[in-house]
Amino acid sequence: MSDVKKIATRDSYGRTLAELGAEYDNLVVLDADLAVSTKTELFRKAYPERHINCGIAEANMIGIAAGLAAAGKIPFASTFAMFGAGRAFEQIRSSVGYPHLNVKIALTHAGISVGEDGASHQALEDIALMRTIPGMVIINPADDIEACAAVRAAAAYVGPVYLRFGRLAVPVINDREDYRFEIGRGVTLKDGDDLTIVATGLCVAGALEAATQLETEGIHARVINIHTIKPLDEELIAKAARETGRIVTVEEHSMIGGLGGAVCEFLCEHEPTPVKRIGMRDVFGESGSAADLLKKYELDGAGIYRQVRNWI
Repeated sequence: MSDVKKIATRDSYGRTLAELGAEYDNLVVLDADLAVSTKTELFRKAYPERHINCGIAEANMIGIAAGLAAAGKIPFASTFAMFGAGRAFEQIRSSVGYPHLNVKIALTHAGISVGEDGASHQALEDIALMRTIPGMVIINPADDIEACAAVRAAAAYVGPVYLRFGRLAVPVINDREDYRFEIGRGVTLKDGDDLTIVATGLCVAGALEAATQLETEGIHARVINIHTIKPLDEELIAKAARETGRIVTVEEHSMIGGLGGAVCEFLCEHEPTPVKRIGMRDVFGESGSAADLLKKYELDGAGIYRQVRNWI
């Protein structure tokens, strides 16, 4: 996909926030001293009076966001995923989730594609943590177009939302007229009847590459993009399980508690189906280029293809 346009979803987030500032006069953006990296600087430049730099104090930032939401504002709170989801988990749970406040927790630099920053900055547990909070919507967009649509949908939605964005520029795969984004509704990108690859975020492009390679061998894989991990599109997953008989999940996240966990939990209760989970295998990340790390942990197109091929 070297000739495909690539854009980091954190850039999509910052650009869309700045656009929404003109549409929502009650939209406020908070950041933990990382506005340049999270791209909320674009909003800060356009609406400085509605941008709050909370400093390196993530828990306090979430508390401020909760207060703003209670006062009728639409706060977007941003920092790196590791610090926002990890360090501020208690505040997200108790100050946002429990009272079900209208706070958007929009975190960047998720997954091992953070690269050289290493294990301390590579959030591989954030989706699992957010899934445990009742009523929390979790969105992990696959590309620029989806990320922009997700930010708009989150602003319009009333209630807590967790948005996950990446640092690495990823292929734009949803550039088509019929693309529609709806919270809780997955998207079938490719049809097939031999198995289904269910992917999220950065791994959706790799899943499409893997499916193309499998097709050269006569294996027709359906590819589903699950941008909303909670609420999960159970109807679409069940249909794929019935029609293809095998499910593979792919995510740039720990295999424990993320997309794979959500799919397995649903299928084992409602549509028992063989499942292969692809993700980070109960390990921490490490320092290295994003491309090298994705290759090492078999989360690129070639790695996904090998794992699927070996399984079937």
